[in-house]
Amino acid sequence: MRATLRWARSDLRAHRVEALFAVLASAGVIASLLLSGALLSYAVNPWQRVFNQSQGAHIWLHARGDVDPAAFASLASLDEVAAISGPFRTTDATLVTPGARARVVLRAAGAQPPRVARPLITSGRWLAAGTSDEIVLESTLARVLWAEPGETIALPGPGGATRTLRIVGVADSAEPRYRPDQDPGAAWVLPATLEGAATAPAGQRIGLRLKDPDDTDYLVQRSVTLLGADRVDQVTKWQQAKADTGGDDRLLGQMFAAFGVAALFAAAVAASGAVRSRVRGQLRDIAVLKAVGFTPGQVIRGFLVQHLGFAVLGAALATAATVTLGRRIPGRIGEAVRLWPEMPGHRTILVGLPAAAVLLIAAATGLAAWRAGRVPPVPVARAALPTAAPLTAFGRRALGLHVSPALVLGWRSAFSGRRQALVSVTRLGLPVALMTVALVGWSTLDQFRDDPARMGRAAALTVRAEPSAPGDGADREHVLTGVPGVQDAFPGVESAALVPGQTGTITLRGLGTLEHPYPHTLAEGRAPTGPDEAVAGQGLLDLLGVPVGEWVRMTVEGRPQILHIVGRSIEPDDGGRIVSTSLDTLKDSAPALRPAFHALVLKPGADPGRVAAAVSAATGEATEVRRTPTPADRLDTPRGIIAALIAVLALIALVELFTLISAGVRDRVRDLLALRAIGLTPRQIGGVVVTAAVLTSLASALLGTAVGAVVGRWLVDMEARADGIGAGIAHQPSPLLLTALIATAAVTGAVAALPPAVRTARRRLVDSAGETF
Repeated sequence: MRATLRWARSDLRAHRVEALFAVLASAGVIASLLLSGALLSYAVNPWQRVFNQSQGAHIWLHARGDVDPAAFASLASLDEVAAISGPFRTTDATLVTPGARARVVLRAAGAQPPRVARPLITSGRWLAAGTSDEIVLESTLARVLWAEPGETIALPGPGGATRTLRIVGVADSAEPRYRPDQDPGAAWVLPATLEGAATAPAGQRIGLRLKDPDDTDYLVQRSVTLLGADRVDQVTKWQQAKADTGGDDRLLGQMFAAFGVAALFAAAVAASGAVRSRVRGQLRDIAVLKAVGFTPGQVIRGFLVQHLGFAVLGAALATAATVTLGRRIPGRIGEAVRLWPEMPGHRTILVGLPAAAVLLIAAATGLAAWRAGRVPPVPVARAALPTAAPLTAFGRRALGLHVSPALVLGWRSAFSGRRQALVSVTRLGLPVALMTVALVGWSTLDQFRDDPARMGRAAALTVRAEPSAPGDGADREHVLTGVPGVQDAFPGVESAALVPGQTGTITLRGLGTLEHPYPHTLAEGRAPTGPDEAVAGQGLLDLLGVPVGEWVRMTVEGRPQILHIVGRSIEPDDGGRIVSTSLDTLKDSAPALRPAFHALVLKPGADPGRVAAAVSAATGEATEVRRTPTPADRLDTPRGIIAALIAVLALIALVELFTLISAGVRDRVRDLLALRAIGLTPRQIGGVVVTAAVLTSLASALLGTAVGAVVGRWLVDMEARADGIGAGIAHQPSPLLLTALIATAAVTGAVAALPPAVRTARRRLVDSAGETF
C-alpha cells in the first residue's frame, strides 16, 4: 500500500495540470448541478418560497371587530407561537376596473410592512404615510383585475359613492389566492382609507407563526377557545394555502427532475471518458510499473485512490462554493440559493447529488482502473501496432483531385476506426441531445404564450353578464363581435357532471352552436359537428377508460346526458377531466338553458387588456370580463431553470470535447509527425487536428439534435398525458435555432482544438522517438 501511495503522489507531481483539470471539471459540473437543484426547488415550490421570504403565518384567524385586544395579546404569549402578525382591521369590499370586478378583503396596514407575514412587493412600492388613496393588490387579484402599479381602481363606498384609489404596488402573499366566485382577494390600504371604504361590518385578522408547523391543529383549537368560538368567523391554515398553490408546477417539476437525472448521467459519462483518457495517456508508465514488480491490484488501487481523491475534492469544492458564494450570484439564481436552506429536500439534494456524482465517477474509475491493471508490460510490442487505419480509396482519390490534405486527413483522423468514432460521437452527442430536449421544453412553454390557441386556449377572454342585464344572447353576441379586436364570440355554459360508478365530478361545457362551432384544439379525432357529439380531454378519457369514438353517459343536475366522443382536445384545466359539446346539444335536454358566458376569440395581435376595456365600455357595467388563465402567467422561472440546465449541459459537453481532442491528438501524434516528415507543413498539421475536432463535433451535434428532438417530443407528450392535458402539445424548436446549435458546436470544436493543434504543429521531428505508445 505504501508503494501504491508513493506512486500516486509522484504521478500527481508529474501530471499536475491534468490533475487540476480533473478536479476543476468535477467541481464545475457538480456546482452547476447543485445550482440547478436550488433553482428547481425555487421554481416547483412557489408557496414555500413566498412563505419563507415573507416569514409567513401558519394560522390566520378571522375574528369579529368587537374582539378585545387583550385576547389577541394572550395569543402571543402561547409557548407554541413564535411571532404574530397584526391584528389588522378588515372589511369586505368590491374593486372594479374597466372590464373586471372582484370581491376583496381590505386590510388596514401601516406605512411599514409587517415583519411577520410581510407582503412581498413584486412591482411598484409599499404604501406611503400621509396618503389616503393608495392601495396594494395581491398578485393573483391584480392579474384578474388587469391592474398594474400606476393605474387607478374604483372602490364602491357607503351610500353608493365610489372612491378612486391609485394602485402603488403588487405583492405576493403566502395566504390562499383569489379565486373568482369562491375566495376573495387581499388588498392592503392605510387605516384612514379603510375608514372611508367600510360598507360592511369591520372585522379583525391576526396571523400566528408557529415554532413547529405540526402544532397547527392544536393551536387552532386553543386560539379559538381563547378568543371565543362565537367571535371567530373563519380559520385559515397554511396547508390550505399550500394546497391551493402547490399543484400548479407538478408537471414542470417532473420534467425538470428528469432533466436533472439525465444531466447527472451525462456528467458521469464525461467523467468516465476523462478517466479512460488519462489511463490511455499513461500506458507507458503503467507498463514500467508492471515491469518493476507492481501487481494488477496495486495498479488498480493506485488509480482508484487518485481519481476518487479528485472526485471527492471536486465535490467538496463545488459544495462549499455553492453554499458560500452561490448566494452572491446576481438575479434569480442567487435568490434561489439564499432561500434554498429552508426549502423541502434541501439536505437531500445538497448531500445526495455530490455523493451520487462521486459514486458514478468511482464506478467509471473502477472500470478504467481494471483495464489499466490488464495492461501488459511489453511496450515495444504495443508500439509496433499501427495507430490508425490506412487511407481508403476514397481518401486517395480525394487527394488526387487536389482536395485539401488537412480535410482528407482530418476526416481519416476523426472516423478511421468505426467503433472508436461511434463511441466518441455518441459520448459528445449525449449532452447535445439533452440540450435539444431542453429546447423542446422551452419551445413548448413559449407556445402557451405565443400561440395559446394551439394549447387549448382559443378564447382569450370570457364575458359574463348579470342575470338582470338587458338583451338576449343573440343581441349580446352581436355587440361583442362588433368590439374592435374581437374576432368571434361563442355562447357557453359550464356545469359539474357525475359519471356512473365515479364518486368525483367532471366538467361539462357547452360552447358554440352547431351552426357556429367553437374552435377546439384537437389532438385526435375530429370536431363535433352533429347532435350529441363532443370532444373530451385526456384526463376524462383516462378516468373512464374509453377511447375516442365511444359513447359516454353522465348525469347533469339530475338529468341524464349521453354524448358521443368524436375527438380528443387539449385541455389544460381540471386535469383534463373536461368534456365539451355544443350549446344546442345541451338545450335538447334542457330547453330553458341560457348562455352563462361568452368566450371571445381575439384577432391576431390584439391586446387582451385593451379589448377587455372596450368590451366593458360597449356592454355596460352589468357585465364582467375575465382573462382566460394560462400557464404563460408563470413561465419566467421555468425558463430560467431550462437556461441553467442548458448551461450545465454545455459545460459537460465542453469537458467531453476537451477529453476527446486531447485523447485524439495523443493517440495520433506520431502519425501527424510522420506526415510532417513526408512534406506536410505545420499549418497543414494543425489543420488536420482542427478538422478532426470540427467533424467530430459536427457529427455529434447532428446526431444529438436528431435524437433529442425525437426524445424531447416523446418526453413532453408523455408528461402531458400523465398530467391529463394530453399528448400533442410538444413543439419542436425552430430550424434556425437547431442550426445555430449545430453551428455553435462546430465552432466550439474548432476553437477548443486550436491550442493542441498549435502545440502539435510546433513539435520537432526528433520528438517522435520519445512518444508514448
